[in-house]
Amino acid sequence: MHTSVAARQRQIRGFVVAWLGITLLMGAVTFIGIYYATGLVGANNNGSNDDVSVAALSNAEADDLEQAAPDEAEDLGQIDATPVPTADQGEPAAVAAVPEEQAEAAALSAPDGQGGAAEGQFATPVPSPTPVPVDNDAFQLGIQVQINPDPEVHRIWMGEVRDKLKLNWIKQQVRWENIEPQPGQYEWGGLDVAFDLAAEYGIKVMVSVLTTPEWAREPGAPLDKVGPPADPQTFANFLTTMLNRYPDQIHAVEVWNEMNIDREWGSVRGLSAADYVAMLRVAYDAIKAVDPGIIVISGALSPTGFNDGVGAYDDFVYMDMLIQAGLLETTDCVGAHHNGYNIGPNVPWNNVPNDPTARFRGPFDNPHHSWSFYSTLNGYAQKIQQAGSDTKLCITEFGWASTEGLGGTPRAFEFADDNTLAEQAQYFDEAIQLMQDWGFVWLAFIWNLNYGAQSGWDATNDNVPYALLRPEWSPAPAYEVIARYNFRGD
Repeated sequence: MHTSVAARQRQIRGFVVAWLGITLLMGAVTFIGIYYATGLVGANNNGSNDDVSVAALSNAEADDLEQAAPDEAEDLGQIDATPVPTADQGEPAAVAAVPEEQAEAAALSAPDGQGGAAEGQFATPVPSPTPVPVDNDAFQLGIQVQINPDPEVHRIWMGEVRDKLKLNWIKQQVRWENIEPQPGQYEWGGLDVAFDLAAEYGIKVMVSVLTTPEWAREPGAPLDKVGPPADPQTFANFLTTMLNRYPDQIHAVEVWNEMNIDREWGSVRGLSAADYVAMLRVAYDAIKAVDPGIIVISGALSPTGFNDGVGAYDDFVYMDMLIQAGLLETTDCVGAHHNGYNIGPNVPWNNVPNDPTARFRGPFDNPHHSWSFYSTLNGYAQKIQQAGSDTKLCITEFGWASTEGLGGTPRAFEFADDNTLAEQAQYFDEAIQLMQDWGFVWLAFIWNLNYGAQSGWDATNDNVPYALLRPEWSPAPAYEVIARYNFRGD
């Protein structure tokens, strides 16, 4: 009897030890399963990758920072390698837990044998698909960013956009003549950097494509001016090649730029709206054949205030010509530009209060719609509506220049002397609110983030007074205004 009890005790102890072992093993397996399922294993620490500053770059990389990659044809100056502030990246987002009652309800509602939850499991809700760009016509804000071919420097610019300005969109200018200098020979380097990093940072890209290479120009075209291709299909072929190289990385395409002025449309056939619409139609078909979800934007006009039909057309006159030629049947969005001189965005051209201290007198002494952000954009919208269309505007360039802190003024930019940085911030705030309220603006892109930084804040460069990144790497007051809208949250 004594031997039997001892044996039972040994059996019980063995059972307990085995049970504890099995329990610990199952707990470890469960923990590892959850760890992998939530994506935490192998997740990158954003802080280690994204928290980049000029101070952290190697000497070679700092030297590279001094080499600008101009989207424009200007010869940019040297870069001041003062450290750039960077944004905190934060921790990876936690995976949301599914409430037990919701899980049970989902399991009970699933038909047997058709995705119903097995005993002890629950069904995870399937998220709604993200709409493709062309299907999301809510107002969205972005900013023009000049490419730097050094990935670590360009990473800084993406951090500024995502984490400090809290924007979802950037504009990149693509100069065809630089990318395909000879037929079929491509130089993608800068675009590879820009598009890969934009995708990594979750930022959508609008490209503005312009400038035909010399080999594709019309015979006899004035080569001292930008101009269209001899054959629109050649341009379409380039667009197709680019979009196929960067699938899902380009979300909107602006087809050309300011074609109502001859320096941007130097053609042997003159400033022909019909020729532009014919090119746009071929480009539209090519873009949609690659990706129907891409937003196609017509080239934005220059608000000239001048109308001789040779050097320039008044933008209102040319808009009428475009609409008559069929513009609204071959674009998703009508492109527009407006840089606001030295009056606010809510000031109509015919009701500008006099400012006797203003150095630049255009809006006050020579009233015209082209001075006014409010009048120009509302004028375009009215013309579109009068043509029986609800096509929205995409403002591919807008901003207010300020020379405050630059130590100089570009030639013919006296209006930038009249704007303080505080006024620039106020104008951006008013403009964003107006565009949201109007309802006819789809996308709007601030001109610009970093032209100052990439030219050493050269006071003679006329892009620099618009730049929001100011000397000594200090953000303009407009940063805070823009970030407060938090378009990333949308």
